[in-house]
Amino acid sequence: MKTNYLRSALLLIAATALTTAANAQKPGKKTAFNSYNNYDTFDGKGRERIQTNWNGKTYQMELANNKLVALSVDGEIIPSTKWSEYSTVIASIREQIRKDKIQAKKDQAQAKRDQEQAGRDQQQAKRDQEQAERDQRQAKVEQEEAARDQEQAKRDQEQASKDQLQAKRDQEQASRDQEQAKRDQEQASRDQVQAKHDQEQAHLDQIQAKKDQERAAEDQRMLKQMIGDMVADHILPNEDALHELSFNGEELIVNGKKQPDNVFKKYSEKYPRFAKGNTTYENGKRQFNGLHIHRN
Repeated sequence: MKTNYLRSALLLIAATALTTAANAQKPGKKTAFNSYNNYDTFDGKGRERIQTNWNGKTYQMELANNKLVALSVDGEIIPSTKWSEYSTVIASIREQIRKDKIQAKKDQAQAKRDQEQAGRDQQQAKRDQEQAERDQRQAKVEQEEAARDQEQAKRDQEQASKDQLQAKRDQEQASRDQEQAKRDQEQASRDQVQAKHDQEQAHLDQIQAKKDQERAAEDQRMLKQMIGDMVADHILPNEDALHELSFNGEELIVNGKKQPDNVFKKYSEKYPRFAKGNTTYENGKRQFNGLHIHRN
């Protein structure tokens, strides 16, 4: 009981501090700060505290066990007798919160699948390298076989000279065998060159797969760090509030809002990898999810 009460008290203090800081940045203006807290109170009731900008208005509400207990719109406290007038917008806000939670789980699952695919690619590169080694061994066997064929042709030619009646036919056959041996040797040489090329390509593929995996991990780490900086700079209310991001050498747009020049300069200097890479991030849209960087 005491742990739940302490947790709810800390959340209440944090929410109050964040709201005060956001309002202090632009005196006299309605804040567009979005926040969501879900916690248990000491009396065992589940509490939800929501603050969001919805269709140009700032809504603040608190629910206990899924029932509305407090509501204000643009800083004006709404009496309980008028709550029914806001039932539709409250339901829409809560539905959006539910969808955002579902989307966050989907993004996490997709990241896991991407990592597993990278592992499979690395295993395939290893199999390709092993196949190239087998091809090289086979080429060596064929080359040795060609040498034996050449030796056999020589013996046939010697035998033909001993047999005068059969000499002409044997000599022609030996000549044909020698030509075939030469073609076999040339083919073996080409096979050996191809096997070496395949082995080199497999090695390059393995290196590229490792680089891609490391780059993807570094991009995710830097994105998380940048989101943390945006929360600290009050660009975002929390780490889950980022829905859209566009970052290139000319501008920084967060959730559809272009950031001031001083903010753009700060993040360009700290995250040149994203600024130079023409980075986009979209969360919650069916056609595209996650981080994407166009690299020059």
